Amino acid sequence: MPAKETIRAYYDAFNRQDMEAFLDLLHDDVVHDINQGGRQVGKDAFRDFMAHMNRCYRETLTDMVIMSSDDGARGAAEFVVNGQYLVTDEGLPEANGQTYVLPAGAFFEIRDGKVARISNTYNLNDWIAQVGA
Repeated sequence: MPAKETIRAYYDAFNRQDMEAFLDLLHDDVVHDINQGGRQVGKDAFRDFMAHMNRCYRETLTDMVIMSSDDGARGAAEFVVNGQYLVTDEGLPEANGQTYVLPAGAFFEIRDGKVARISNTYNLNDWIAQVGA
């Protein structure tokens, strides 16, 4: 599967909240660079990360633009996160159902039609300003 198709399928599964389809698009040794955070390796770590995220946040991604390298080994996506903050996440403002709209992006490495690396980026200070008020 070409990079653009893999990335599109990844985000389509995310928006449907189909975590099994979402995780099936990852290599077992996927590298996940968390925005302003650390690096996790492996599908099990990614599964745990998503369980935490889905408990604390409800998000849908819109205005998706997907790009890929000519060889299909790398790609990027730009989108808008439309979310609701459900449960207080450690070290962040208290959650009480606040909504937010946040521009974001991600960079990918694709291998054998699956995500081998994903690096997410968004402005955390913008998010805090939206939910912290």
